[in-house]
Amino acid sequence: MSGGVDSAVAAARAVDAGHDVTGVHLALSRTPGTLRTGSRGCCTIEDSRDAWRAADVLGIPYYVWDFSERFQADVVDDFVAEYAAGRTPNPCLRCNEKIKFAALLEKALALGFDAVCTGHYAKVVQDADGRRELHRAADWAKDQSYVLGVLTAEQLEHVLLPLADTPSKAEVRAEAARRGLSVAQKPDSHDICFIPDGDTRGWLAERIEMREGEIRDVEGTVVGTHPGANAFTVGQRKGLRIGTPAPDGKPRFVLEIRPKTNEVVVGPESMLAVDELRGIRPSWAGAPVPEAAPVLRPGAAAGEASASFPVLAQVRAHGDPVAARAHLELVEGDGGAPLPELVVRLEEPLRGVAPGQSVVLYQGTRVLGQATVDRAHSLARPDVAGGSGAGR
Repeated sequence: MSGGVDSAVAAARAVDAGHDVTGVHLALSRTPGTLRTGSRGCCTIEDSRDAWRAADVLGIPYYVWDFSERFQADVVDDFVAEYAAGRTPNPCLRCNEKIKFAALLEKALALGFDAVCTGHYAKVVQDADGRRELHRAADWAKDQSYVLGVLTAEQLEHVLLPLADTPSKAEVRAEAARRGLSVAQKPDSHDICFIPDGDTRGWLAERIEMREGEIRDVEGTVVGTHPGANAFTVGQRKGLRIGTPAPDGKPRFVLEIRPKTNEVVVGPESMLAVDELRGIRPSWAGAPVPEAAPVLRPGAAAGEASASFPVLAQVRAHGDPVAARAHLELVEGDGGAPLPELVVRLEEPLRGVAPGQSVVLYQGTRVLGQATVDRAHSLARPDVAGGSGAGR
C-alpha cells in the first residue's frame, strides 16, 4: 500500500473478494521526506500514514517493511550506473522487477502469503492451458502493463491486480470516497520517487563526476561544450547551449552519448528516427512465443536466430505502440556462453529511443515480454561520424 488511492481501493476489493488481506507499506529510504512536494514522489512518511489510515478503515493488519537497502542497490545505484554508462534507465520498471515482485514477493511467500496484490492498472488472465498471461488494463489511458513487462511467468502465478477491469481513474476515486478512504482525492505521484524535486541533472551531478567535454555534430565538428555528458539523454533539445547555429537554422537534438570520450553528438531532428532496436536481457511475461523455441533450447549456439514474429513495440510507459517484427539472435557473451539478443524491426520509425530504455512487446493486449535497449539505429542511414552506432 503506497499511500495512494489505487492501492487502497485494490486492497478493499481484495477484502471484498474474501481474501485474507494484510496491508504492507514499503520503506524505500532510510531518510524519507516528511512531506510530498506537490504530487512528486511517493513512499514518504506522509504516504505511510495515509496507507495506515486506509488499512484502519478496511480493518486489515498493516505493516511497514524496510526494503531501503535493496532499493538503494537495485534501483538507485543501478540508475546512477546506467547514466554513468551513457544510458537512460526506467527506475519504475526496475523497482517492479527487483522490489515489488521480487524482494516483496519472496518475503510474502516465505511468510505463507499466496500473492502480492497491487493497484497497478493491468490484467492477468489464464490461457486455454491454464497458464497466466499479462494483458493491458481496460482503461488504456491509465494502463501500466508497460512497467510490469519485466514480470516472469513464475511471478505472474502470485499476482493479483484488482483494478484490471476498472474503466477509469474517476471511478476508483468515487469508490474510495464511498468507502470513506481519505486518499480519495489525493494527487497521483509522478516523476522519479527518489528525486522528488524533479531535478534529475542536479541529483546526478552529486553522484557522478561531471567533466566538461565537447559537443560534436554528425560530421564530427566541435560545435560547443557541455558540463558533463552523463546528464544528457538521446532526444534532448534543451540545455545544449550551442553557440554555433546549424547551417539550416533548425534546432539540434542529442543523437548519441559517448561516455568513454565524454562527448555528446547532436544533429537534426530527422536523425532521431530509428527503425531497428536491439535489446539485451530479454524476458518473457508468461510462455515464450513458439518461434523462440529453437534459440531457447539447451545447447543452442551463438549465431543461431529464431523465426520472426509480429509484435507491437512500446518504448515508453505511455507511448503509442508501433507495429514491428521481432526475433531472437544468440550472440557470444563476455564469458563465451551464448546470450539471447532481441531484434525488433519497426514498420514505422520511432523518435529518440535511448539505450537503457525498455522495449516491451505486445500481441493485441497481451504483453509478451521485454528487453533493455542496447542499440537503436536507422537501417537507412550510416552511423554518425566517429561513433559505432547511435546508442552504442
